[in-house]
Amino acid sequence: MITVKPFKALRPRQDLASRCAALPYDVMSSREAREMVKGEPYTFLRVDRAEVNLDEGVDIYSDQVYECARDTLRQMENEGVYINDSESKFYFYRQIMNGHSQTGIVGCACIDDYLENRIKKHEFTRADKEQDRIRHVDTVGAHTGPIFLTYKDSQGLDEIIEKETQRQPLYDFVAEDGVRHTVWKSSSGAVDNAIEGEFSTLDALYIADGHHRCASAVKVGVKRRQENPCHKGDEEYNFFLSVIFPSKSLSILDYNRLLRDLNGYTAEELLAEIEKKVGHVSKFEGEGPYKPTKKHTVGIYLAGKWYRVDFHNSICQDEKAVDRLDCAILQKHLLGGILGILDPRSDRRIDFAGGIRGLEYLEKRCREDMQMAISMYPTSLDDLMAVADSGDVMPPKSTWFEPKLRSGLLIHKL
Repeated sequence: MITVKPFKALRPRQDLASRCAALPYDVMSSREAREMVKGEPYTFLRVDRAEVNLDEGVDIYSDQVYECARDTLRQMENEGVYINDSESKFYFYRQIMNGHSQTGIVGCACIDDYLENRIKKHEFTRADKEQDRIRHVDTVGAHTGPIFLTYKDSQGLDEIIEKETQRQPLYDFVAEDGVRHTVWKSSSGAVDNAIEGEFSTLDALYIADGHHRCASAVKVGVKRRQENPCHKGDEEYNFFLSVIFPSKSLSILDYNRLLRDLNGYTAEELLAEIEKKVGHVSKFEGEGPYKPTKKHTVGIYLAGKWYRVDFHNSICQDEKAVDRLDCAILQKHLLGGILGILDPRSDRRIDFAGGIRGLEYLEKRCREDMQMAISMYPTSLDDLMAVADSGDVMPPKSTWFEPKLRSGLLIHKL
């Protein structure tokens, strides 16, 4: 049984929504964020990356930065840039990118569902990244970035989404990257009750993106439980902001690899080792980069040429779902087994590029600072959920979701 509840959103004034909405804080560097906020006093990056309001050189993990985030949001609220909804509601959030549309329900998931593994994970988290968001959420007193969750199937929720999104939206704009964002508020308390009821019939939700934000929100909730001698369980800190999509509507992009060196091999020697230990190698004769079209196939860009590699059947037969993933097979037999990259999280010889950048970006990097690129076939939602259901964890950089959820459209105050 899954618990998701409506909430009283803090949200931007209608005419300022497109200027407030911002990309997630963790898809850019501090330097990039400073460039992005120039001339934009209302962008939510001024809360999510509050160091942009302070002098360059400030320690981005100092108390001053988190306090600035809190004060900036309060100022926006006091100036009427943000308004408080007076009643708890569910919302609906649609994104359209390159013709692909996905619509999710915005509400607050329960930290107990996370703690008791009804909200399932597929990634490890890093303590330092968690600590940053723990301090941010706790100091600001709000969940500012939604967690991207998904569910397997619910005809009832599908029907509610279809009906509720026929009405006039709260917000509807196209962002600078061409993605259209549309938000609706639920039409009645009866609809809110129906949504809660439909979620209660589900066995699980799955984190698609935002593992660090989710873990941090949960830990803030646990901390506040311990600090509150009158804790009852219905306080807002027991729930965290989420956008919850039907899995059939989502699209995972490829997450590609870049290598700085060939571990002492020549190009010819490396291809021979790959043929022997990984899969059949064939030169790609088509035009442009090689984009894999099926599972257990990767592309390799080496010495200015593209090759297709079809994994040997013998290395694709592991019993565990996680070990049958292309990224796991690649890590075990090529990156680790041949190139000696045993820990891709920390080894500086490897870099990663989300599929949103395109395969021409891989070629560009190989002309500039890399020696080889590997193009991947995207991990499927079915594979992601199978790994999460088994309790295993995917290799790093297994999934890349687009479009990214915008922060600053709907905020959950604690």
